[in-house]
Amino acid sequence: MPILIVFLGIVLLIVLITLVRLETFLSFVIVSLAVGLAVGMKPDDLIKSVEEGLGSTLGSLVMILGFGAMLGKLVAESGAAQRISSSLIHLFGIKHIQWAMVLTGFIVGVSMFYSVAFVILVPLIFTVAASTRLPLLYVGIPMIASLSVTHGFLPPHPSPSAIAVMFNADVGKTLLYGIIIAIPVIILAGPFFGRTLKKIPASPLKEFVNPKILSEEEMPGMAISVLTAILPVILIIVATLVGLTSLKETILGKIISFMGSPAIALLISVLVAVYTLGLSRGKKMKELSGIMSRSVVSITMVLLIISGAGILKQVLIDSGVSDYIAGLMSKSTLSPLFLGWLIAAVLRISVGSATVSALTAGGIVMPLVLAGSVNAELMVISIGAGSLMLSQVNDVGFWMYKEYFSLSVKDTLRTWTVMETIVGIAGLLGVLILNSIL
Repeated sequence: MPILIVFLGIVLLIVLITLVRLETFLSFVIVSLAVGLAVGMKPDDLIKSVEEGLGSTLGSLVMILGFGAMLGKLVAESGAAQRISSSLIHLFGIKHIQWAMVLTGFIVGVSMFYSVAFVILVPLIFTVAASTRLPLLYVGIPMIASLSVTHGFLPPHPSPSAIAVMFNADVGKTLLYGIIIAIPVIILAGPFFGRTLKKIPASPLKEFVNPKILSEEEMPGMAISVLTAILPVILIIVATLVGLTSLKETILGKIISFMGSPAIALLISVLVAVYTLGLSRGKKMKELSGIMSRSVVSITMVLLIISGAGILKQVLIDSGVSDYIAGLMSKSTLSPLFLGWLIAAVLRISVGSATVSALTAGGIVMPLVLAGSVNAELMVISIGAGSLMLSQVNDVGFWMYKEYFSLSVKDTLRTWTVMETIVGIAGLLGVLILNSIL
């Protein structure tokens, strides 16, 4: 009976989001309350679960997502993203332009939310394609694949960060494993797949693009731009590697570990960016504070969606449904990593939102992870890969891509949807391979 209630709850969630078009956070709250009451929770206990799920989820993520948004906005507004892309394109040349686009997407995508990075970098794709006279999708798909993979696989992006917290996973290891898996996935879904798209007609919609092109003097240097953009990644990975050695018990090791905790690493990176991309280039603190304030507004709905998923997760735990589901899953002969991926993929196809599908799947499989029957860090990435599967007409990203590149629905399915599916399947294979090695 509990499994049927959860199934009906997820169906209700899908209906509310996709058919009724009810706001996602409200949909999560309604479904959480409905599931809790259906499984027999007392109203007072249910309210406590809702409050605990909301507080525990947001409490550990507000700083990570907030600082991440600030850093991404500073990188964009300062011209650092433009500097990185233009320098890499000049370095690689026309012959290897796809690899320049991959690196640009990866470096910028690590520190910037997908939708923001997409809007900022798409004008660059149009400019490069026009100047090199290369097919638009041949140039664009490698960068878009990088943005998609970093969004789904790597902290400090919302889904992987929230699921890592949910699973008590090591964020540093999640980031390290994610990068290892992301590299071949991006190569396959980006440059390799992009080479098959040369004959698909695509053109930019100029009215959709209003790029702010900075002059050479207005942009920061390449070294400063790259270092500032990826500083949180460097700090987190260094702390993770030190944690695997005997240095972790020394004073130096503890300092590095502190600096490499996700929230502190992002705080340090924001402060560095304020100086390197702002104050040192003559900008006033008032202007920089305004940029950072505007950046936080962009994550408000993301935080609400994540907290909604946290409420559903807590209701499943407190009602005992999670333990029941874990007992059923533990009897399955399928790999837990595959189960997590499959649940996220089914939700992604149904709901459209990668964030919603990933967080919901995380709540369902969490008991398996907390029981120690699966590698928590790899489960984060597996769910992330599943949440990118088969993007189609119920996904906002599908329509953004279609309109910016002036494609038909058929050609969008042939390009975007196939690319996302390659990312999802290749990501799962990467997780299973790495799991067999660890």
